[in-house]
Amino acid sequence: MSAKRNPKAAERVGAAPAVPAAGKHVESDFRRHLRAWLESHRASLLDSLRRLGKQPIGSFFTCLVMAVALSLPMGLSLLLGNLERLGGSWQKAAQISVFLKMDIGDAQGVKLREQVAALPGVAQAEWISREQALEEFQQGSGLGEALKELPDNPLPGVILVTPHEVDKPTLEALRQQLAELPAVEQAQLDMVWVERLTAILRLGDHFVFGLSLLLIAALLLVIGNTIRLHIENRRNEIEVIKLVGGTDSYVRRPFLYMGALYGAGAGLLAWGLLAYGLDWLNGAVVRLAGLYGSDFALLGVPLADGLSLLLAALLLGYIGAWLAVARHLNELSPR
Repeated sequence: MSAKRNPKAAERVGAAPAVPAAGKHVESDFRRHLRAWLESHRASLLDSLRRLGKQPIGSFFTCLVMAVALSLPMGLSLLLGNLERLGGSWQKAAQISVFLKMDIGDAQGVKLREQVAALPGVAQAEWISREQALEEFQQGSGLGEALKELPDNPLPGVILVTPHEVDKPTLEALRQQLAELPAVEQAQLDMVWVERLTAILRLGDHFVFGLSLLLIAALLLVIGNTIRLHIENRRNEIEVIKLVGGTDSYVRRPFLYMGALYGAGAGLLAWGLLAYGLDWLNGAVVRLAGLYGSDFALLGVPLADGLSLLLAALLLGYIGAWLAVARHLNELSPR
């Protein structure tokens, strides 16, 4: 009885064996390299966390020093931002007083107020009649009894114009436009305080910018010196790694993670310090504002600013670590 025929025997003798598609090999190699790369980064991150955990006090105070340096410029910037929130009060203080002619009655004044309120650049226009102006002057000056002896009201009707922007050229142009109205006797604006306020805010911005640059340099020095100490403590280990073929990237990676962790910790501490400091200062600010009849209060650290601070601290830690390792990497080559 003949043997059963094997299907493979029908294949041509000497034919090349079937080979899987090249794309599958490329995909498999890519996944293997990606898995190895992720594992290497995970191991470096865990090693950095473990080494920082072995020195909790030293790591905490390093982060605290960095946090104080980070919180100073950010805190000043937030205070300037809170100061700019008084823009509404500044606009009221920057009001243009439009004094009308003495023969302008209430009906004409109200109509003129509506006309002025429709002008571009005007946020609000308030009409104050002659009688209301006299009453307010009597209450504010303390000369109520003496003014009652006057035969006639010497005060004209006034329109208080609140501008959209506290800007000198814009305010002057608006004042000139109001002064040219037929029923207007005089349009008055005190620009001295506006110029002083603008100069103070610009000075504050320049001061914060300069302080930020100085403290960034200080932070890079702090993190660089800290990473340098870690490098010195692991000098022998690093030399052995390079002897067996370890690349500079492999040697550098744990220290970069360590710098980033220092930066992240400093950012979180700085965020907490700013939130606590502004909340503590807010009590005194609220009491002071209450004495002036205002409900002004400091805002806390906005979420966007806090996240920006955290990201900036992390990047500074990473850059400082990179600079420190790059400087000492050549010295760690085995001899």
